[in-house]
Formats: sequence, C-alpha cells, structure tokens
Amino acid sequence: MPITRFAALSLAVSLALAAPAHAGPREDAQADNAVRVLDEIQAIPESSIPDKLLDEAKAIVIVPDTIKAGLVLGGRRGHGLLSMRTADGDWSNPVFVKLTGGSIGLQVGVQSSDVVLIFRSQRGLDSIVNGKFTLGADAGVAAGPVGRQAAALTDGQMKAEIWSWSRARGLFAGVALDGAVLGIDDAADEAVYGQDTTPRMIFEDRAAQAPSAAVAAFRERLLRASNAARAARQPAEPATTAVPAAAAQPQPQPQPFQPVDANRPIENPAKVEALPATP
Repeated sequence: MPITRFAALSLAVSLALAAPAHAGPREDAQADNAVRVLDEIQAIPESSIPDKLLDEAKAIVIVPDTIKAGLVLGGRRGHGLLSMRTADGDWSNPVFVKLTGGSIGLQVGVQSSDVVLIFRSQRGLDSIVNGKFTLGADAGVAAGPVGRQAAALTDGQMKAEIWSWSRARGLFAGVALDGAVLGIDDAADEAVYGQDTTPRMIFEDRAAQAPSAAVAAFRERLLRASNAARAARQPAEPATTAVPAAAAQPQPQPQPFQPVDANRPIENPAKVEALPATP
C-alpha cells in the first residue's frame, strides 16, 4: 500500500522528535560570549571579580550583551549561562537563562552591557531551578565591589546574597538590578542537553546528552578562574634559608680532659707504651 502524504509527513515529524538534539549556533555563540566576558573581566586584576567572592560563590550567572532600551519606559533583556557549585567544589554544567526587567525613568537610547551575578547563598537558587527568580525580592542583591572598594570590603560587609556587576564600553562596575527577573531558557537547554531536560538534571549531570564543546568550555574556564582565585587567597609560605651541606653535617665535639687515676688498673696493657724511667 503506498504511503500517503500525511503518513510520510507524520513519519518525518516523529523521526525529527526522536532524533537527539544538538546545541545550535545560538547556544554555542552565547557560551562563547560568556567565556569571552569572563576572560576579559579577569584579565584586569583591578577590575576583576574579587577573589573572595569568586572562591566562595555558590553560583555564577554571566549574561553577555544584555540590551537595555527605552524612551521614558525602559526594559532589559538578555540570554546567558548559569553554573552552580557542586558538593566537591567543582562547577556544574551550565543551564541557559533569561534576564528580563523593567525600569521607569528618563532614559533615551539603547545600551548593550555584560551582566555578571555572583550568588553567595543557596537561597534563591531553588527558585531559579523551579521557574523564575526576582532579584531583590526573592534575595537581596547589591552592586558588586571592584578595585580599592573590593580590597577594603570586610567579611561583615559581605552580607548581600547576590552581587551584581555590569560592563559597558569597557568599564566594569557594580550595578543595581533590583526587580530584574532571572528565568530558565528551556528551549536552549533542550537544544543542548536533549528533549525534556530539566535544570536539576543538568546540575546533577543526569542530562540525556553531553553539552557541545563550546558549552563545556564555559564550565572549564569557570573552574580555572575559581581555582586561581582560591590560590591567590592562600597565605604565602615563609621563605626558608638554604643550609650549606658542610654546615649541615654534625661536627665532632671536643672531649673534656679526664685526669688519670693511678689506682685504676690498665684495661689493655699491650697498648700502653712504657714511660721512660725517672732519673
């Protein structure tokens, strides 16, 4: 029986749905841009993410090329990647996220900037996994410190659960993002990790397929950056002075003078030379 056009179309759709998904050019480009942002920020120590915050981070979000546009009423939208710290101190494979938010004010024009978020608390991450998360409402967010401001910051002042930075025209500085919404980009996740993949499956390394090389490179670059931050925080070992080999050898100690006891018998008379007779 010949296959009808409808049956052929149904078969083609079924095969397409059953075929494994692969990261498309959009997802790979987002991952490449996120790696670029991290490299460029960390390349300048004076304006990089503080070592303490990066070393102790529970999660990190990088949203490259976030677009902020507006005429009186403004909005912000961008796509990026989020990785969580695993129990062994490693970083998880990244999930894809969307950052959206509105603002009201006198603003004209379009501005593109890179956004970085550092999570220092587990609170709020579950909200992201389960749907969406509003910065400032679900957890406190503060403008991230840089340069001298970061060096002077004490542990008692690092109480914010989320620290945020933005980079525009080469300038990396803290930025307030209260009210912005961070949500999961499910379409991008399925394109990279397979159909019906959830964020929790990605974080727990249970996705149906491995990420592309570009997406995996983000995790590897993040691991190198956090390892470098941890090494920079380690106290320097005190310098040791090398000891010459000759000085290191134990030197014989002079024996104290022992008077001869005339009444003590000689143990080995053969070894005692005869003394000349006294005239």
